Amino acid sequence: MSILEVNNLRKEFAGLVAVADVSFAINRGEIAAIIGPNGAGKTTTFNLLSGVTDATSGEVRYDGQVISGLKSYQITPLGVVRTFQNVRLFHNMTVMENVMTGHHIRVKPKMLTAAIRLPKFFRQEQITMEYSIKLLDFVGLEEKAQLMADQLPYGQQRLLEIARALATQPKLLLLDEPAAGLNLKETTELSRLIRRIQRQGITIILVEHDMELVMGIADRIIVLDRGQKIAEGTPEEIRNDQKVITAYLGE
Repeated sequence: MSILEVNNLRKEFAGLVAVADVSFAINRGEIAAIIGPNGAGKTTTFNLLSGVTDATSGEVRYDGQVISGLKSYQITPLGVVRTFQNVRLFHNMTVMENVMTGHHIRVKPKMLTAAIRLPKFFRQEQITMEYSIKLLDFVGLEEKAQLMADQLPYGQQRLLEIARALATQPKLLLLDEPAAGLNLKETTELSRLIRRIQRQGITIILVEHDMELVMGIADRIIVLDRGQKIAEGTPEEIRNDQKVITAYLGE
């Protein structure tokens, strides 16, 4: 059963077509990858799915509900959350506090409760702290909880961003180039983490240029080129698809 359905999704910027009537469906519980050469429309597609950008036309349906036209702050509580190509952390906060900000959309005290520090507020904060520690342990950052976010090396900042996304308790996780800037060891660890996230029952879509990572973990791959979908299939099918080979290597 599909958790996400994309129908004839289109995005134009001043007459330039970035995404051209793309359609696909994502099955619940799978790892899907969106790949393509530079300028293929991958990140624009992610922006459309996550409410960062409005579509020119077409429809996105998540868990049976149309989310086209909704903003990110409206989509995230529904269970769709994303990371970005460039790490976006709160560098003036600790590692723990960064993760806690993600969980606050699930455990949000009423304004009066927070303002006068009623016991309920402290109970909710304790729940958030305990949950955040579990997530930091899950991604291997528990011992770094009290460091400032910008004290982490780049690879661990990537992991922190994923932990913060998981703190929102998503059903669908969108990872935008999660391996960018990582070395081989870090990429291998990332691959294992993505598999562990999938085993938690979370559906994953990733945009990624690291083909070894994609071919190793994706159940299905969608290929874009110049805004159009040119192929879809298993890693083996995509590896041998002549249109895909041409898009990457030329005629």
